[in-house]
This record gives sequence, structure tokens and C-alpha cells, in this order.
Amino acid sequence: MRFKDVFSIIGPGMIGPSSSHTAGAVRIGRVARQLFGEAPTRAIIEFHGSFAETYRGHGTDVAIAAGFLDYDTDDERIPRSLAYARLSGMRVKITTGKGLAAHPNTARLQLFAADGRALQMTASSIGGGSIEVTSLMGFDVKFTGMYPTLVLFHNDRPGMIAHVAKVLSDEGVNIGYMDVDRKARSGEAITVIEMDAPAPPELIERLKTLESIAAISYADLNGGGMPE
Repeated sequence: MRFKDVFSIIGPGMIGPSSSHTAGAVRIGRVARQLFGEAPTRAIIEFHGSFAETYRGHGTDVAIAAGFLDYDTDDERIPRSLAYARLSGMRVKITTGKGLAAHPNTARLQLFAADGRALQMTASSIGGGSIEVTSLMGFDVKFTGMYPTLVLFHNDRPGMIAHVAKVLSDEGVNIGYMDVDRKARSGEAITVIEMDAPAPPELIERLKTLESIAAISYADLNGGGMPE
């Protein structure tokens, strides 16, 4: 487990009334957008718990939409982000869900591209602007999005994690945290890696050559999305 740094304890520079309901929500939307690799043409936001009860008053809906547009937490456009999303051609649907969630401030997101590609992600705002992603594309995961984050979708096979770790080591990238899940033995799997530094383009290209890698996603709230 990683400890929060002093800046995440104090909270981020932000537009809006609440670090949990606004700044954290921006980060949830932004991590989803960066992992998706582009702004969605259509998105569904399903709020749970206190998010569902207070999202209008706290601006949680506009905050997540701002994240879809890749705005940071202190961007002055956040209060008008739903209007900017419509102007960009993005359709955003807001719903509320029932039942237990991982945390009271939880949102389940679905992002869609014009070509039919989709992303599903569940995340919670856990205080002070910090977030925790708990589900991605049907896999159980746990990561914060506060560090450069590499997500590998691959087949489950012996030696896969060792090969990935060697590539990162060869490129001088240190692994701060790793989480792995699979849907079945020898089936679809996911590896999430939080790194101490942004991913260089050479790292992504080398990972793409590994056997069994199906797709790669990347999020870096400080440096943008996938490196060119």
C-alpha cells in the first residue's frame, strides 16, 4: 500500500465545493478518459451512495464530464463542462444506482467511441481529492491514478509478469505497485502497474512486442495520456 503524500492530504487546487465530490470526481473521469485513449463520443455515469444523493449540489456530474474532457481539478471550465461536452459532440447520460458499492462516493462509468470500442470502470473518491479504481473492464483491480499507471490486458500464462518486469527494468522504470487479476486460468488477465516515473515511448513499444499482450492503456494525471 502506498501512503499519501502531503499534497494529497491537504487536497488539490480545485474548482468546486468539495474535494471528494468535485476534485476526486474530476480525477475519476480523467483517469477513465486517459485509459480509454481519447474523449468518448458517448458516456454513461452511474452514481452510487452519497454521489447519487448529492451530485447535483456538489457538481459531481460536471466534474466527471470535465475529466472526460481531460480538464484538471483547477480548470475554470469545470462548471460548464457538460455544455462543452455537448459542443464537442459528446453525449453524457447521468443515472443513479442502488445497492452496496465499494465506497459511498462511487461512480460506475461506461465510455464509448464512434467505432464501438468501449471501456467500463468503477472508481470511488476516498477523500482529499484522492481516488481508488476498483474495477476495470470486468476485472477486480485496485489503483489510485496518482502515479503514472500502465494497464496491460493479456493472456494468463507462466512467466508473463516476469517478462513485463524485465522490460520495465531494462528501460529504467521502477515499479511502485502492481496488481494482477484474471478471469480464468490461462484466460484473459490484467496487470496494473503504478510507476515512479512516466512511461517512455520505448517502453510501450517493447511491451507491445511481448507475446500474449492484447492491449495497453496508460494514464498519467501529471503528464497526460499514452506517450507518443
